[in-house]
Formats: sequence, structure tokens, C-alpha cells
Amino acid sequence: MFDAELTRKVEKLLELCREKKFMIATAESCTGGLLAALLTEIPGSSRVYERGYVTYSNEAKSELLGVSHDLITRCGAVSEAVAVAMAEGSLNRSRASIAASITGVAGPGGGTVEKPVGLVYLACVGKEALPKTSRLMLGASSRQAIREAAVIEAVRLLSIQASR
Repeated sequence: MFDAELTRKVEKLLELCREKKFMIATAESCTGGLLAALLTEIPGSSRVYERGYVTYSNEAKSELLGVSHDLITRCGAVSEAVAVAMAEGSLNRSRASIAASITGVAGPGGGTVEKPVGLVYLACVGKEALPKTSRLMLGASSRQAIREAAVIEAVRLLSIQASR
């Protein structure tokens, strides 16, 4: 399902988290649980992966993660601020030590001039650590390519946060 290089990166991430006794939570929108699927592809991941939220709608972001309606209205669901709020919400609503979130426009429709297809924001937060964020501008790639690139970036951010 996932390529061998990405799987190796996730195995290293999970091993690092096991060593540090870190648990991971995820909050995903445009990737629809693809990050959770990748993390749970590895045998023994249940010792590290605590839970995941797929919050595709704005209502789900608010109800499940506590992202304020005001923040979504002011910044838009596809924004750095909402990505950070999603990650913080999943961290605060779990037993996880670190949490990653992904929100974006995977296309092929749904983009605007301000927020085009291929725009993705990610955040990774940890207890007692500053958030790490990332903004991807992937252009009008395929939906699959955008989602895969977002997941790869989320693994990178989780690895940075776990290394602290």
C-alpha cells in the first residue's frame, strides 16, 4: 500500500516514540485518515499510535477537536491557525505526547484564488514543545499525489517533534 522508503521512515518514527514512551495522535481533513492508515500499517504500532480523528467537515473540527467556529470563519478551514488548533485539539483529547494535523485542498475542485488546489497546512505539537508547522503548495497535482505528499510531510514533522 505504501512504498518501502516511506514505510522505513515510519518504522524509525515509531521506534523512536517507543524508546521515548511517546504516543501519537492524528487529526486529518483532506487526507481522510491516510496518515493513520500509514502509521497502523506497521506491526506493533498500537504501542505508539493512540488515536486518530478524521474531521472532514468544519463541524467535525469543532465538535471533535474543539476548533472554534470563529477561528474557522476568520482564517478558513485551510489555514495554519486551524492546522495548529486541530493538532492541539487531538493532543488535548487523547493520551498522546505528540499530535499531527493536516488540512488542505486536495482537489480536483474546491480551490479558490486565495486557497488553490494543492494548498496544504500541517502542524505537529507536543507537550512542552513549540508547534512545528508546514505549508505545502503542491499545485494542481492529482488528488492522490497531494494527499501522499501531505502524509510524507506529516511523518517528517512527527519525526522532528519526536526527536526533541
